[in-house]
Amino acid sequence: MAGPAIAVILPCLDEEAAISAVVADFRKALPTADIYVYDNASTDGTAAAASRAGAIVRREPRPGKGNAVTRAFADIDAEIYVIADGDGTYDAASAPAMIERLRRDTLDMVVGVRMHSSAAAYRPGHVFGNRLFSSVFRSLFRTDYADILSGYRVLSRRFVKSFPSRARGFEIEIEMAAHAALLRIPVAEIETPYGARKEGAASKLSTLRDGARILRRMFRFLRLHRPRFVYGLLGILGVGVATILVIPVIVEFIRTGLVPRFPTLIVATAIGLGGLAAFAVGAILDAQAQHFAETKRLAYLRLAPPPHE
Repeated sequence: MAGPAIAVILPCLDEEAAISAVVADFRKALPTADIYVYDNASTDGTAAAASRAGAIVRREPRPGKGNAVTRAFADIDAEIYVIADGDGTYDAASAPAMIERLRRDTLDMVVGVRMHSSAAAYRPGHVFGNRLFSSVFRSLFRTDYADILSGYRVLSRRFVKSFPSRARGFEIEIEMAAHAALLRIPVAEIETPYGARKEGAASKLSTLRDGARILRRMFRFLRLHRPRFVYGLLGILGVGVATILVIPVIVEFIRTGLVPRFPTLIVATAIGLGGLAAFAVGAILDAQAQHFAETKRLAYLRLAPPPHE
Protein backbone atom coordinates (compact mmCIF):
# COMPACT_ATOMS: atom_id res chain seq x y z
CA MET A 1 0.00 0.00 0.00
CA ALA A 2 1.49 3.35 -1.10
CA GLY A 3 -0.72 5.66 0.95
CA PRO A 4 0.04 7.36 4.28
CA ALA A 5 -0.02 5.50 7.59
CA ILE A 6 -2.60 7.93 9.00
CA ALA A 7 -5.00 10.14 7.07
CA VAL A 8 -7.07 12.83 8.79
CA ILE A 9 -10.24 13.64 6.83
CA LEU A 10 -12.06 16.90 7.53
CA PRO A 11 -15.27 17.35 5.51
CA CYS A 12 -15.98 21.09 5.38
CA LEU A 13 -18.80 23.32 4.20
CA ASP A 14 -18.23 27.06 4.66
CA GLU A 15 -15.72 26.67 7.50
CA GLU A 16 -13.31 29.47 6.51
CA ALA A 17 -13.39 30.89 10.03
CA ALA A 18 -12.42 27.62 11.71
CA ILE A 19 -10.49 25.41 9.30
CA SER A 20 -7.00 26.90 9.75
CA ALA A 21 -7.11 26.33 13.51
CA VAL A 22 -8.56 22.82 13.09
CA VAL A 23 -5.81 21.82 10.64
CA ALA A 24 -3.18 23.24 13.01
CA ASP A 25 -4.66 21.32 15.95
CA PHE A 26 -4.58 18.00 14.10
CA ARG A 27 -1.10 18.73 12.74
CA LYS A 28 0.08 19.23 16.33
CA ALA A 29 -1.67 16.07 17.59
CA LEU A 30 -0.63 13.89 14.64
CA PRO A 31 2.54 15.39 13.14
CA THR A 32 3.16 12.49 10.74
CA ALA A 33 -0.40 12.27 9.38
CA ASP A 34 -1.62 13.55 6.03
CA ILE A 35 -4.46 16.00 6.60
CA TYR A 36 -7.15 16.15 3.92
CA VAL A 37 -9.78 18.85 3.78
CA TYR A 38 -12.74 18.00 1.57
CA ASP A 39 -14.29 21.27 0.49
CA ASN A 40 -17.93 20.27 0.25
CA ALA A 41 -19.39 22.92 -2.10
CA SER A 42 -18.30 25.83 0.12
CA THR A 43 -19.25 29.35 -0.92
CA ASP A 44 -16.50 31.04 1.12
CA GLY A 45 -12.72 30.75 1.29
CA THR A 46 -12.56 27.40 3.09
CA ALA A 47 -10.39 25.73 0.44
CA ALA A 48 -7.87 28.58 0.29
CA ALA A 49 -7.65 28.81 4.09
CA ALA A 50 -7.10 25.06 4.40
CA SER A 51 -4.42 25.12 1.73
CA ARG A 52 -2.58 27.96 3.48
CA ALA A 53 -2.74 25.93 6.70
CA GLY A 54 -0.93 23.07 4.97
CA ALA A 55 -3.80 20.67 4.32
CA ILE A 56 -4.27 18.64 1.17
CA VAL A 57 -7.43 20.12 -0.32
CA ARG A 58 -9.86 18.03 -2.34
CA ARG A 59 -13.29 19.03 -3.60
CA GLU A 60 -16.64 17.25 -3.55
CA PRO A 61 -19.21 19.39 -5.41
CA ARG A 62 -22.25 17.50 -4.13
CA PRO A 63 -23.24 19.08 -0.79
CA GLY A 64 -23.70 16.80 2.21
CA LYS A 65 -21.26 15.30 4.69
CA GLY A 66 -22.02 11.78 3.50
CA ASN A 67 -21.02 12.69 -0.05
CA ALA A 68 -17.73 14.20 1.14
CA VAL A 69 -16.81 11.24 3.37
CA THR A 70 -17.75 8.69 0.71
CA ARG A 71 -15.55 10.50 -1.81
CA ALA A 72 -12.67 10.62 0.67
CA PHE A 73 -12.95 6.91 1.40
CA ALA A 74 -12.77 6.17 -2.32
CA ASP A 75 -9.83 8.50 -3.01
CA ILE A 76 -7.54 7.99 -0.02
CA ASP A 77 -5.58 4.84 0.72
CA ALA A 78 -4.18 4.76 4.25
CA GLU A 79 -3.70 2.35 7.14
CA ILE A 80 -5.78 4.39 9.59
CA TYR A 81 -8.37 7.08 8.95
CA VAL A 82 -9.34 9.83 11.39
CA ILE A 83 -12.70 11.50 10.63
CA ALA A 84 -13.73 14.77 12.28
CA ASP A 85 -15.82 17.81 11.42
CA GLY A 86 -13.99 20.92 10.30
CA ASP A 87 -15.73 23.31 12.69
CA GLY A 88 -13.42 22.80 15.65
CA THR A 89 -15.89 21.05 17.95
CA TYR A 90 -13.88 17.82 18.22
CA ASP A 91 -10.75 17.59 20.34
CA ALA A 92 -7.76 16.89 18.08
CA ALA A 93 -5.63 16.04 21.11
CA SER A 94 -7.78 12.92 21.67
CA ALA A 95 -6.82 11.43 18.29
CA PRO A 96 -3.55 9.74 19.42
CA ALA A 97 -5.37 7.90 22.24
CA MET A 98 -8.09 6.77 19.84
CA ILE A 99 -5.49 5.51 17.37
CA GLU A 100 -3.56 3.76 20.13
CA ARG A 101 -6.75 2.00 21.25
CA LEU A 102 -7.48 0.88 17.69
CA ARG A 103 -3.98 -0.52 17.27
CA ARG A 104 -3.66 -2.05 20.74
CA ASP A 105 -6.93 -3.97 20.59
CA THR A 106 -6.87 -4.60 16.82
CA LEU A 107 -10.17 -2.79 16.33
CA ASP A 108 -11.75 -1.49 13.15
CA MET A 109 -13.54 1.54 14.60
CA VAL A 110 -13.11 3.75 17.65
CA VAL A 111 -15.85 6.32 18.26
CA GLY A 112 -15.28 9.52 20.19
CA VAL A 113 -18.14 9.85 22.69
CA ARG A 114 -18.86 13.56 23.05
CA MET A 115 -18.47 14.97 26.56
CA HIS A 116 -19.55 18.60 26.79
CA SER A 117 -19.72 21.10 29.62
CA SER A 118 -21.94 23.81 28.15
CA ALA A 119 -25.17 24.09 26.18
CA ALA A 120 -23.34 26.28 23.66
CA ALA A 121 -21.25 23.28 22.65
CA TYR A 122 -24.08 20.75 22.42
CA ARG A 123 -27.62 22.08 22.20
CA PRO A 124 -30.20 20.37 24.45
CA GLY A 125 -32.32 19.36 21.45
CA HIS A 126 -29.34 17.63 19.85
CA VAL A 127 -28.44 15.92 23.14
CA PHE A 128 -31.97 14.56 23.47
CA GLY A 129 -32.08 13.47 19.83
CA ASN A 130 -28.74 11.69 20.08
CA ARG A 131 -29.79 9.84 23.22
CA LEU A 132 -33.06 8.85 21.58
CA PHE A 133 -31.43 7.62 18.38
CA SER A 134 -28.69 5.82 20.30
CA SER A 135 -31.28 4.06 22.45
CA VAL A 136 -33.38 3.04 19.44
CA PHE A 137 -30.30 1.82 17.58
CA ARG A 138 -29.09 -0.22 20.56
CA SER A 139 -32.49 -1.89 20.83
CA LEU A 140 -32.94 -2.61 17.13
CA PHE A 141 -29.40 -3.65 16.25
CA ARG A 142 -28.38 -5.17 19.60
CA THR A 143 -25.28 -2.99 20.08
CA ASP A 144 -23.84 -0.96 22.96
CA TYR A 145 -23.19 2.46 21.41
CA ALA A 146 -23.42 5.42 23.76
CA ASP A 147 -23.06 8.07 21.02
CA ILE A 148 -24.38 6.75 17.73
CA LEU A 149 -24.15 10.12 15.95
CA SER A 150 -20.62 11.17 16.88
CA GLY A 151 -18.70 12.49 13.88
CA TYR A 152 -15.33 11.77 15.49
CA ARG A 153 -14.10 8.33 14.49
CA VAL A 154 -10.89 6.43 13.89
CA LEU A 155 -11.26 3.69 11.29
CA SER A 156 -9.09 0.92 9.92
CA ARG A 157 -8.43 0.49 6.22
CA ARG A 158 -10.32 -2.80 6.40
CA PHE A 159 -13.42 -0.95 7.61
CA VAL A 160 -13.20 1.87 5.08
CA LYS A 161 -12.59 -0.25 2.00
CA SER A 162 -15.44 -2.66 2.84
CA PHE A 163 -17.93 0.12 3.63
CA PRO A 164 -20.51 0.62 0.82
CA SER A 165 -21.86 4.00 1.90
CA ARG A 166 -24.82 5.60 0.15
CA ALA A 167 -25.46 8.38 2.64
CA ARG A 168 -25.61 11.97 1.44
CA GLY A 169 -25.71 13.82 4.76
CA PHE A 170 -25.26 13.36 8.48
CA GLU A 171 -26.80 9.89 8.36
CA ILE A 172 -23.31 8.65 7.39
CA GLU A 173 -22.67 7.90 11.08
CA ILE A 174 -25.73 5.63 11.21
CA GLU A 175 -24.42 3.77 8.15
CA MET A 176 -21.03 3.24 9.82
CA ALA A 177 -22.65 1.87 12.96
CA ALA A 178 -24.96 -0.40 10.98
CA HIS A 179 -22.05 -1.67 8.89
CA ALA A 180 -20.14 -2.56 12.06
CA ALA A 181 -23.19 -4.24 13.61
CA LEU A 182 -23.99 -6.23 10.48
CA LEU A 183 -20.47 -7.64 10.12
CA ARG A 184 -19.84 -7.93 13.87
CA ILE A 185 -16.79 -5.71 13.47
CA PRO A 186 -14.76 -5.02 16.63
CA VAL A 187 -15.38 -1.44 17.82
CA ALA A 188 -14.85 0.65 20.94
CA GLU A 189 -15.81 4.06 22.29
CA ILE A 190 -13.62 6.63 24.06
CA GLU A 191 -14.87 9.73 25.83
CA THR A 192 -13.58 12.91 24.18
CA PRO A 193 -14.13 16.61 24.96
CA TYR A 194 -16.68 18.35 22.76
CA GLY A 195 -16.49 22.11 22.58
CA ALA A 196 -18.22 25.06 21.03
CA ARG A 197 -17.56 25.83 17.39
CA LYS A 198 -14.74 28.14 16.50
CA GLU A 199 -15.80 31.78 16.28
CA GLY A 200 -17.57 32.40 12.98
CA ALA A 201 -18.46 28.73 12.38
CA ALA A 202 -22.12 27.74 12.25
CA SER A 203 -23.91 24.42 12.68
CA LYS A 204 -24.97 22.71 9.44
CA LEU A 205 -27.26 20.27 11.26
CA SER A 206 -31.02 20.80 11.02
CA THR A 207 -32.60 19.11 14.04
CA LEU A 208 -35.88 18.17 12.38
CA ARG A 209 -34.79 17.58 8.79
CA ASP A 210 -31.62 15.65 9.56
CA GLY A 211 -33.29 13.87 12.48
CA ALA A 212 -36.02 12.58 10.17
CA ARG A 213 -33.41 11.54 7.62
CA ILE A 214 -31.38 9.68 10.25
CA LEU A 215 -34.46 7.88 11.58
CA ARG A 216 -35.52 6.94 8.05
CA ARG A 217 -32.05 5.57 7.30
CA MET A 218 -32.04 3.59 10.54
CA PHE A 219 -35.30 1.84 9.71
CA ARG A 220 -34.16 1.28 6.14
CA PHE A 221 -31.18 -0.65 7.48
CA LEU A 222 -33.44 -2.57 9.81
CA ARG A 223 -35.72 -3.53 6.89
CA LEU A 224 -32.75 -4.58 4.73
CA HIS A 225 -30.74 -6.45 7.34
CA ARG A 226 -33.41 -7.80 9.71
CA PRO A 227 -36.39 -8.37 7.40
CA ARG A 228 -37.72 -11.31 9.41
CA PHE A 229 -38.14 -8.98 12.38
CA VAL A 230 -39.77 -6.15 10.39
CA TYR A 231 -42.10 -8.28 8.28
CA GLY A 232 -42.79 -10.53 11.25
CA LEU A 233 -44.15 -7.52 13.13
CA LEU A 234 -46.27 -6.59 10.11
CA GLY A 235 -47.51 -10.18 9.93
CA ILE A 236 -48.42 -10.24 13.61
CA LEU A 237 -50.22 -6.92 13.22
CA GLY A 238 -52.15 -8.15 10.18
CA VAL A 239 -53.17 -11.46 11.70
CA GLY A 240 -54.07 -9.75 14.98
CA VAL A 241 -56.32 -7.17 13.31
CA ALA A 242 -57.94 -9.87 11.17
CA THR A 243 -58.63 -11.97 14.27
CA ILE A 244 -60.23 -9.04 16.09
CA LEU A 245 -62.48 -8.36 13.09
CA VAL A 246 -63.48 -11.95 12.40
CA ILE A 247 -64.28 -13.10 15.96
CA PRO A 248 -67.64 -11.26 16.17
CA VAL A 249 -68.58 -12.62 12.72
CA ILE A 250 -67.82 -16.18 13.82
CA VAL A 251 -69.70 -15.73 17.09
CA GLU A 252 -72.72 -14.40 15.21
CA PHE A 253 -72.56 -17.31 12.76
CA ILE A 254 -72.41 -19.88 15.59
CA ARG A 255 -75.32 -18.20 17.36
CA THR A 256 -77.64 -17.61 14.36
CA GLY A 257 -76.18 -19.55 11.46
CA LEU A 258 -76.04 -16.28 9.50
CA VAL A 259 -73.23 -13.95 8.36
CA PRO A 260 -74.91 -10.52 8.38
CA ARG A 261 -71.59 -8.63 8.25
CA PHE A 262 -70.23 -10.18 5.10
CA PRO A 263 -68.08 -7.13 4.13
CA THR A 264 -66.31 -7.37 7.51
CA LEU A 265 -65.53 -11.02 6.81
CA ILE A 266 -64.05 -10.11 3.42
CA VAL A 267 -61.90 -7.35 4.93
CA ALA A 268 -60.72 -9.59 7.77
CA THR A 269 -59.79 -12.34 5.30
CA ALA A 270 -57.86 -9.91 3.12
CA ILE A 271 -55.96 -8.47 6.10
CA GLY A 272 -55.23 -11.94 7.46
CA LEU A 273 -53.88 -13.11 4.10
CA GLY A 274 -51.75 -9.98 3.93
CA GLY A 275 -50.33 -10.79 7.36
CA LEU A 276 -49.50 -14.35 6.31
CA ALA A 277 -47.89 -12.99 3.13
CA ALA A 278 -45.76 -10.67 5.27
CA PHE A 279 -44.45 -13.69 7.21
CA ALA A 280 -43.53 -15.38 3.92
CA VAL A 281 -41.86 -12.25 2.51
CA GLY A 282 -39.88 -11.83 5.72
CA ALA A 283 -38.59 -15.41 5.51
CA ILE A 284 -37.54 -15.00 1.87
CA LEU A 285 -35.86 -11.63 2.41
CA ASP A 286 -34.12 -12.93 5.53
CA ALA A 287 -32.38 -15.60 3.47
CA GLN A 288 -31.36 -12.92 0.98
CA ALA A 289 -30.10 -10.66 3.77
CA GLN A 290 -28.01 -13.49 5.19
CA HIS A 291 -26.39 -14.03 1.80
CA PHE A 292 -25.73 -10.29 1.50
CA ALA A 293 -24.16 -10.17 4.97
CA GLU A 294 -21.95 -13.18 4.23
CA THR A 295 -20.78 -11.58 0.97
CA LYS A 296 -19.90 -8.34 2.76
CA ARG A 297 -18.14 -10.29 5.50
CA LEU A 298 -15.98 -12.11 2.94
CA ALA A 299 -15.07 -8.79 1.29
CA TYR A 300 -14.12 -7.45 4.72
CA LEU A 301 -12.00 -10.50 5.56
CA ARG A 302 -10.03 -10.22 2.32
CA LEU A 303 -8.47 -7.00 3.63
CA ALA A 304 -5.59 -6.91 6.10
CA PRO A 305 -6.41 -6.17 9.75
CA PRO A 306 -5.31 -2.86 11.31
CA PRO A 307 -1.68 -2.61 12.46
CA HIS A 308 -1.20 -4.08 15.92
CA GLU A 309 0.93 -2.69 18.71
